[in-house]
Amino acid sequence: MPRRSLAQELIKSGKIFVNGTKGKSGREIRKGDEIEIRKHTSTLTVQVNEIPDKKQFSKKEAPGLYEVTSEIEIESDFPI
Repeated sequence: MPRRSLAQELIKSGKIFVNGTKGKSGREIRKGDEIEIRKHTSTLTVQVNEIPDKKQFSKKEAPGLYEVTSEIEIESDFPI
């Protein structure tokens, strides 16, 4: 599944928050924004450091675009 499709699915299911507000597909992300991604067993929070000036960039450049500020594992009472 392409990353854009995955992101849109997570947004539709209410698992993406930007600066504490539920994410929307058309929302523009800016430098300094905090993005929270909620999954079944974890919550990942990243801060946007840079927005690329072009659509295509290398995987080597990607880690400099954001910083992981929190990663929380959620314990579940149900076996996966």
